[in-house]
Amino acid sequence: MPRDNMTSLVQKIARQAFITFKNPPAFGDKVFCENQSKLSSLLTEMRAAELQIAPRKVEGSPASVAHSPPVTYMHICETDAFSMGVFLLKNGTSIPLHDHPGMYGMVKVIYGKVRISSYDRVDKHSEAAGDPHFSPPVLPFQRDALRRSIRRSVGEYTDESSPCILSPQKHNLHQIDAVDGPTAFLDILAPPYDPDDGRDCHYYKVLTPVSEVVGKKPDSQEQRETWLLEIPQPSDFWCGGEPYPGPEVSL
Repeated sequence: MPRDNMTSLVQKIARQAFITFKNPPAFGDKVFCENQSKLSSLLTEMRAAELQIAPRKVEGSPASVAHSPPVTYMHICETDAFSMGVFLLKNGTSIPLHDHPGMYGMVKVIYGKVRISSYDRVDKHSEAAGDPHFSPPVLPFQRDALRRSIRRSVGEYTDESSPCILSPQKHNLHQIDAVDGPTAFLDILAPPYDPDDGRDCHYYKVLTPVSEVVGKKPDSQEQRETWLLEIPQPSDFWCGGEPYPGPEVSL
């Protein structure tokens, strides 16, 4: 039996998200950390059935798949403090490497499996210092689009996993890949994207220094310095829309 809208899990999550993000958190703020922990605990319980979303099957016709969006989005709610919705990824698709300027985020898989590769930006003042040569080479007009960064983590998440959490400082840039079939995740961003307020989405690609091409590879694939190049939105990625079928959220 479906839950009453006001006591549904998604309503509780939305209410806790509003409490958590309604005031801009200060670094190390104890109350914010406690509220974010409560929100994370609620998100850990979320499954597709709670949102009345049926897990998708692998698509059959390649021709029809080629002309449909690789990713779709179900909008649930948005306030000045946060936005919440569900992203649905087809088998073998990705949300390309992108950023969340000045934003917090929480990703909770509700069915399937995703691989999330996360990066941190390094202080802008160090970006021009000692930048290496790349293969293929970076053209002169692209130098200003280079971003020094650190590969923070690469991990796989299922509906049994806790949420993946990002902040303005950590895990802020990430790529999300569907693994072994279609997948979907509940997504909270705080505050929402707003280009007029400096929160626009930018896309990136990872560059390979020449030193790695000739065999001098780092010992670890995580926690290492790397370089990103800001690029236009990839032509093979676009996001369509779908109606949200689950319990209504009221704030």
